[in-house]
This record gives sequence, structure tokens and C-alpha cells, in this order.
Amino acid sequence: MFRNSVRILIWHVDSFRCVITERGRSKIIEAFDDPVTAVDEALLVLAAAEAGDETDREGVARRTAGEVLSLARQLKVDTVVLHPFAHLFGELSRPADAVALLAEVEEQLAPHLGRVIRTPFGWFNTLDIRAKGHPLSRVARRITPNT
Repeated sequence: MFRNSVRILIWHVDSFRCVITERGRSKIIEAFDDPVTAVDEALLVLAAAEAGDETDREGVARRTAGEVLSLARQLKVDTVVLHPFAHLFGELSRPADAVALLAEVEEQLAPHLGRVIRTPFGWFNTLDIRAKGHPLSRVARRITPNT
């Protein structure tokens, strides 16, 4: 079993649309101004924080941002959407730790990209994804404090 990690699934998308539908089961519910997030040409980062990330949140966030930024530069993409996606595995971190980790990744990415969007944590939503179909259009990573 891998501990202290964040798992990400990155899709290079032509378009992404997320519409908040109802409150989720989490004790942490982030506020939002608009229930709709919509972008064209972006990297969609589906992210789940595994229990234990709090041991080196800053390091895991820095390495996660580095992986995302490397792919964004390679694909010449300047928009990234960070979307909490607990469905990547079962042993999740505490919601507050997951939100803090995603916020840290967002902060690390922001100075290097044209636009970084983090969808709000704690909500069910509909997703419309139009993914590209090239060899780097779907990339999965597991990032730990030691990688």
C-alpha cells in the first residue's frame, strides 16, 4: 500500500464544464460564487489526497504542481482546472487536509500559468468533458513526499 500520497489523473481537454448539483457528504463544504465552471483547452487535474499527506503537505503540493506544470509546458497549455475527485481510491485524507493540499497546489501553479481554477470541495456535480485523443491526453501520477 502506498501512503502519504496524492493521486492525480490529468486529462488534456478541448472543454470541461462542471455544474454543482447538491451538497456532498463531506463535513467541509467550500463556498462558491458561480455553480458553473467552464473552460476550453485546458489540463483537467482530478485529484485525491490519501491519508497521511499532512506529513509533508508542502512537499507533496510542490511535486504535484511540478508534474502538472511540466505537462502543461510540454503541451503548451496555460489553463489548469484542479478538481477534487475522491473516487481515485478509498483511503482518503481528512477533508480539511485535502482542501489545504489542493489550495497549496493552486498557489504553486498560479505564478506559472495564465489561469488556474480550483473547483469547490464538498459538492456533487455534473461533469461534461471533451478530452483530446493523443498519447499524452491522459496521464496518471501518484506523488509521495519521497518522490
